[in-house]
Amino acid sequence: ENPAPRGEIFVVDDDPGVRDTLSLVLTAGGYQVICFADGAALLSVARSRTPACILLDVHIPGKSGLDILKELHGEDYPAPIFMISGQGDIAMAVRAIKNGALDFIEKPFRGSEIVERLNEAIGARREREVLEQFTAGASNKEAGRTLGISPRTIEDHRANIMKKLGARNAADLIRIVMTAQRAS
Repeated sequence: ENPAPRGEIFVVDDDPGVRDTLSLVLTAGGYQVICFADGAALLSVARSRTPACILLDVHIPGKSGLDILKELHGEDYPAPIFMISGQGDIAMAVRAIKNGALDFIEKPFRGSEIVERLNEAIGARREREVLEQFTAGASNKEAGRTLGISPRTIEDHRANIMKKLGARNAADLIRIVMTAQRAS
Protein backbone atom coordinates (compact mmCIF):
# COMPACT_ATOMS: atom_id res chain seq x y z
CA GLU A 1 0.00 0.00 0.00
CA ASN A 2 1.31 3.44 -0.93
CA PRO A 3 2.10 5.38 2.28
CA ALA A 4 1.53 8.72 0.52
CA PRO A 5 -1.54 8.38 -1.69
CA ARG A 6 -1.53 12.09 -2.50
CA GLY A 7 2.07 12.15 -3.68
CA GLU A 8 5.33 13.82 -2.78
CA ILE A 9 5.83 17.46 -1.92
CA PHE A 10 9.26 19.09 -2.06
CA VAL A 11 9.66 21.86 0.55
CA VAL A 12 12.54 24.32 0.11
CA ASP A 13 13.19 26.73 2.99
CA ASP A 14 16.36 27.68 4.86
CA ASP A 15 14.46 27.91 8.18
CA PRO A 16 14.36 24.47 9.87
CA GLY A 17 11.28 25.55 11.87
CA VAL A 18 9.34 26.30 8.69
CA ARG A 19 10.50 23.02 7.12
CA ASP A 20 9.41 21.06 10.22
CA THR A 21 6.02 22.81 10.38
CA LEU A 22 5.28 22.29 6.69
CA SER A 23 6.45 18.69 6.92
CA LEU A 24 4.08 17.99 9.83
CA VAL A 25 1.10 19.73 8.24
CA LEU A 26 1.57 18.16 4.81
CA THR A 27 2.25 14.68 6.20
CA ALA A 28 -0.98 14.97 8.21
CA GLY A 29 -2.65 16.00 4.93
CA GLY A 30 -1.61 12.69 3.35
CA TYR A 31 1.53 13.75 1.51
CA GLN A 32 5.07 12.44 1.66
CA VAL A 33 7.39 15.39 2.27
CA ILE A 34 11.02 15.85 1.31
CA CYS A 35 12.71 18.98 2.67
CA PHE A 36 15.65 20.93 1.29
CA ALA A 37 17.56 23.83 2.89
CA ASP A 38 18.61 25.43 -0.41
CA GLY A 39 18.03 25.44 -4.14
CA ALA A 40 21.11 23.42 -5.08
CA ALA A 41 19.88 20.49 -2.95
CA LEU A 42 16.43 20.76 -4.55
CA LEU A 43 17.80 20.83 -8.10
CA SER A 44 20.00 17.77 -7.52
CA VAL A 45 16.86 15.73 -6.72
CA ALA A 46 14.25 17.53 -8.85
CA ARG A 47 16.12 16.84 -12.08
CA SER A 48 15.68 13.09 -11.60
CA ARG A 49 12.22 12.96 -10.04
CA THR A 50 9.05 15.00 -10.19
CA PRO A 51 6.96 15.61 -7.07
CA ALA A 52 3.25 16.40 -7.02
CA CYS A 53 4.24 19.95 -6.08
CA ILE A 54 7.10 22.19 -4.86
CA LEU A 55 6.87 24.78 -2.07
CA LEU A 56 9.80 27.13 -2.68
CA ASP A 57 10.84 29.98 -0.39
CA VAL A 58 11.90 33.18 -2.17
CA HIS A 59 14.82 33.90 0.20
CA ILE A 60 17.14 30.88 0.35
CA PRO A 61 20.96 30.61 0.39
CA GLY A 62 22.74 30.53 -2.96
CA LYS A 63 20.44 31.03 -5.92
CA SER A 64 17.24 32.79 -4.86
CA GLY A 65 13.92 30.97 -4.97
CA LEU A 66 12.91 33.18 -7.92
CA ASP A 67 16.07 32.14 -9.82
CA ILE A 68 15.33 28.46 -9.13
CA LEU A 69 11.72 29.03 -10.26
CA LYS A 70 12.90 30.64 -13.53
CA GLU A 71 15.34 27.80 -14.13
CA LEU A 72 12.73 25.06 -13.59
CA HIS A 73 10.09 26.96 -15.55
CA GLY A 74 12.56 27.40 -18.43
CA GLU A 75 13.00 23.62 -18.49
CA ASP A 76 9.20 23.10 -18.63
CA TYR A 77 9.31 21.39 -15.25
CA PRO A 78 5.98 19.59 -14.89
CA ALA A 79 5.28 20.05 -11.16
CA PRO A 80 3.35 23.10 -9.97
CA ILE A 81 5.52 25.46 -7.91
CA PHE A 82 4.20 27.57 -5.04
CA MET A 83 6.43 30.43 -3.88
CA ILE A 84 6.44 31.25 -0.16
CA SER A 85 7.87 34.32 1.53
CA GLY A 86 7.90 36.12 4.84
CA GLN A 87 8.93 39.42 3.22
CA GLY A 88 6.76 39.29 0.13
CA ASP A 89 5.04 42.21 -1.50
CA ILE A 90 2.68 42.51 -4.45
CA ALA A 91 5.50 43.21 -6.93
CA MET A 92 7.33 40.06 -5.81
CA ALA A 93 4.16 37.97 -6.06
CA VAL A 94 3.50 39.27 -9.58
CA ARG A 95 7.12 38.52 -10.57
CA ALA A 96 6.79 34.98 -9.21
CA ILE A 97 3.54 34.32 -11.10
CA LYS A 98 4.97 35.79 -14.33
CA ASN A 99 7.96 33.46 -13.95
CA GLY A 100 5.79 30.37 -13.68
CA ALA A 101 4.72 30.06 -10.04
CA LEU A 102 1.23 28.67 -9.67
CA ASP A 103 0.62 30.66 -6.50
CA PHE A 104 2.33 32.90 -3.94
CA ILE A 105 1.83 32.19 -0.24
CA GLU A 106 2.81 34.66 2.46
CA LYS A 107 4.23 33.66 5.83
CA PRO A 108 2.83 33.26 8.37
CA PHE A 109 0.29 30.88 6.88
CA ARG A 110 -2.30 28.51 8.28
CA GLY A 111 -1.46 24.85 7.74
CA SER A 112 -5.01 24.05 6.65
CA GLU A 113 -4.84 26.79 4.00
CA ILE A 114 -1.62 25.38 2.54
CA VAL A 115 -3.04 21.84 2.36
CA GLU A 116 -6.24 23.13 0.75
CA ARG A 117 -4.39 25.15 -1.90
CA LEU A 118 -2.07 22.24 -2.72
CA ASN A 119 -4.99 19.80 -2.92
CA GLU A 120 -6.75 22.09 -5.40
CA ALA A 121 -3.65 22.55 -7.56
CA ILE A 122 -2.67 18.89 -7.56
CA GLY A 123 -6.27 17.76 -8.09
CA ALA A 124 -6.68 20.06 -11.10
CA ARG A 125 -3.40 18.86 -12.59
CA ARG A 126 -4.36 15.21 -12.05
CA GLU A 127 -7.78 15.81 -13.63
CA ARG A 128 -6.08 17.29 -16.72
CA GLU A 129 -3.85 14.20 -16.95
CA VAL A 130 -6.89 11.89 -16.61
CA LEU A 131 -8.75 13.89 -19.27
CA GLU A 132 -5.75 13.60 -21.63
CA GLN A 133 -5.68 9.83 -21.09
CA PHE A 134 -9.44 9.56 -21.62
CA THR A 135 -9.46 11.59 -24.84
CA ALA A 136 -6.54 9.49 -26.12
CA GLY A 137 -8.81 6.44 -25.73
CA ALA A 138 -7.19 4.85 -22.66
CA SER A 139 -9.35 2.64 -20.44
CA ASN A 140 -9.52 3.39 -16.71
CA LYS A 141 -7.09 0.53 -16.13
CA GLU A 142 -4.63 1.76 -18.78
CA ALA A 143 -4.86 5.36 -17.56
CA GLY A 144 -4.33 4.21 -13.98
CA ARG A 145 -1.23 2.26 -14.97
CA THR A 146 0.17 5.21 -16.95
CA LEU A 147 -0.49 7.73 -14.16
CA GLY A 148 0.38 5.40 -11.27
CA ILE A 149 -3.05 5.55 -9.63
CA SER A 150 -5.88 3.06 -9.25
CA PRO A 151 -8.63 2.65 -11.87
CA ARG A 152 -11.11 3.61 -9.13
CA THR A 153 -9.29 6.94 -8.63
CA ILE A 154 -9.38 7.44 -12.41
CA GLU A 155 -13.17 6.91 -12.30
CA ASP A 156 -13.49 9.47 -9.49
CA HIS A 157 -11.46 12.05 -11.43
CA ARG A 158 -13.47 11.38 -14.59
CA ALA A 159 -16.73 11.83 -12.66
CA ASN A 160 -15.43 15.18 -11.31
CA ILE A 161 -14.43 16.28 -14.81
CA MET A 162 -17.82 15.32 -16.25
CA LYS A 163 -19.61 17.19 -13.47
CA LYS A 164 -17.46 20.32 -13.95
CA LEU A 165 -17.95 20.30 -17.73
CA GLY A 166 -21.65 19.36 -17.59
CA ALA A 167 -21.12 16.15 -19.57
CA ARG A 168 -23.96 13.59 -19.32
CA ASN A 169 -21.85 10.64 -20.50
CA ALA A 170 -18.50 9.70 -22.03
CA ALA A 171 -19.52 10.60 -25.59
CA ASP A 172 -20.76 13.99 -24.39
CA LEU A 173 -17.43 14.56 -22.62
CA ILE A 174 -15.47 13.79 -25.81
CA ARG A 175 -17.73 16.18 -27.78
CA ILE A 176 -17.15 18.98 -25.22
CA VAL A 177 -13.37 18.45 -25.28
CA MET A 178 -13.23 18.35 -29.11
CA THR A 179 -15.29 21.56 -29.33
CA ALA A 180 -12.99 23.28 -26.82
CA GLN A 181 -9.87 22.15 -28.69
CA ARG A 182 -11.22 23.47 -32.00
CA ALA A 183 -12.03 26.80 -30.35
CA SER A 184 -8.51 27.26 -28.97
